[in-house]
Amino acid sequence: MLKVAFQGEPGAYSQAAAVSFFKESIETLPNPTFYEALDSTENGRSDYTILPVENSLEGSVGESYDLLFTTKLSVVNETYYRISHCLIGLQSLKEIDTVYSHPQALGQCRKFIQENHLKPVPTYDTAGSVKILLELNKNNIACIASRKAAEIYNVPIIREGIEDNSNNYTRFLILANKKKERTSKDKTSIIFAIKHIPGALYNILEKFNTNNINLTKIESRPTKNTPWEYNFYVDFEGHQDDRNIQDTLEKIKTNTTFLKILGSYPRAELV
Repeated sequence: MLKVAFQGEPGAYSQAAAVSFFKESIETLPNPTFYEALDSTENGRSDYTILPVENSLEGSVGESYDLLFTTKLSVVNETYYRISHCLIGLQSLKEIDTVYSHPQALGQCRKFIQENHLKPVPTYDTAGSVKILLELNKNNIACIASRKAAEIYNVPIIREGIEDNSNNYTRFLILANKKKERTSKDKTSIIFAIKHIPGALYNILEKFNTNNINLTKIESRPTKNTPWEYNFYVDFEGHQDDRNIQDTLEKIKTNTTFLKILGSYPRAELV
């Protein structure tokens, strides 16, 4: 049976996304942090790690992108998972003044929180916030998590579908200690840092344009080592073994100080 590591407690959205993606019997392994989830796959305790990297409402998950810089694993798949949040608690909404959840979930439910004058309290995980709710055992608190988390911990759902927009999806990457074979609809992800010379980034992007490669995402993250220096994360259509991709990556090296191929994998469809 495949073992898939995820960050969070049982009932977390990452766990649900893993079950939805693999569509077979898998063993999901909860981990306290993203780092520990990735480490379990790097060291053979799991076959895959599922990592949330971007939400359609709240944007990128910074910690995940930073870990992609350091991990030895390759991205072998991606999936989009529809996120529907529930307000979970032991009291009615009018008795609640504080709500616990992961910062991403709090951000995705910002309108509901503001309209009901609730104080948001960030936690390490959505499903974990249900555990915190039970441990604190206070009448004035609730949490935001999935219907599955409410079922697992046997806590009532006060309100369903409280996210600001029903078009709420999270993109997850699947990572493993192997590379993915080429298919007919691949995407490749890379990280690079640029030389501090005029036009360096333009020259890199121009190479993609010249070779008719479609960029689907570009994002910068601080390097953590030097203030105001950035790593660029780029997704584009094609497989790293394609001749035009290999040619492009070779050409852009002259304008980079660092280049890492995160992996090539089939493009997921948003359904």
